[in-house]
Amino acid sequence: MISIKTAREIEIMKEGGKIAAHILKILAKNAKAGVETKDLDKIAQQEMKKAGVKPSFLGHAGYPAAICISINNEVVHGIPDDKVIEEGDIVGLDLGVLHRGYHSDTALTVGVGKISSKKKRLLEITQKSLYDGLALVKEGVHLGDIQSRIQKTIEKAGYSVIRDLAGHGIGKNLQEPPSIPNFGKPKTGPILKEGMVLAIEPMVSIGDCQVKILEDGWTVVTADGSDSAHFEHTIAVTKRGYEILTKE
Repeated sequence: MISIKTAREIEIMKEGGKIAAHILKILAKNAKAGVETKDLDKIAQQEMKKAGVKPSFLGHAGYPAAICISINNEVVHGIPDDKVIEEGDIVGLDLGVLHRGYHSDTALTVGVGKISSKKKRLLEITQKSLYDGLALVKEGVHLGDIQSRIQKTIEKAGYSVIRDLAGHGIGKNLQEPPSIPNFGKPKTGPILKEGMVLAIEPMVSIGDCQVKILEDGWTVVTADGSDSAHFEHTIAVTKRGYEILTKE
């Protein structure tokens, strides 16, 4: 059952989403060569405390940090630690905030210093796939239409959709129905209705789609070691389109 949010609930999520977007922007500016990933987590926690919100991820299913930081071949769920960010890395930053009882979830991948043309194109295509999918969102559209559009953008560029991971509904819980894979067939899946709130998040690999989980039990990496990127927004479905809730 996909929950329908009231206008008031969406407004609360928009407030939280604005805070999440602001913190993500700060983290992106601080993702520099020589910085340890745990330092970014400290910044995130300080900013969340300052804004009066709680980290959605900390303690969720036992996750030990406020944000996820995934570098190069790490797809998602990288745990901040002593790892040092290096020039030429691409760094995925993923965070969620709990504001007045509702979660908002957002992510982006940034290049550190001068990155290779391969990595730059990966970031461009992954972000493009997100907005290509969002362009179809409105009441009455099948969710499979959005998934199919994301998949086509990714595969047309010669990249792979990470198939073992998916976006999701969001609200009072960080993860709610429906599951939203980044592949699918048009005219299939749930029909979107005004008031649905979804976290759409393409995860893309330059190489193969296969992934594995490291010994920490969280970090998902590409099985072939190829670079990966991740972009995400929390959006509300409207009658004529959508509204991005995770923006400043």
